[in-house]
Amino acid sequence: MSEYRRLYRQQGGYFFTVVTYNRKKILIQPDNLKRLRLSFHHVMTKYPFIMDAVVILPDHIHCIWRLPPDDDNFSTRWKLIKRYFSIGMNLE
Repeated sequence: MSEYRRLYRQQGGYFFTVVTYNRKKILIQPDNLKRLRLSFHHVMTKYPFIMDAVVILPDHIHCIWRLPPDDDNFSTRWKLIKRYFSIGMNLE
């Protein structure tokens, strides 16, 4: 397993790349795009952040986020986005 180094900075700006499981091209399906949008929206209402940019490709996502003052917890946000997106997914 990889050893990740994460920089946590309050009110920081972050660039993320998130890849789908086994690089499956699931993000080109309209239902999955809707699921992804709703996942982001749900998490943003509970844990606010500003998404300055997002690029959605068939098997990965690039995002630029800015977190609010006194907040550096991007890990929880990503965990919840992935959880809400994955609920009910059939990856066969």
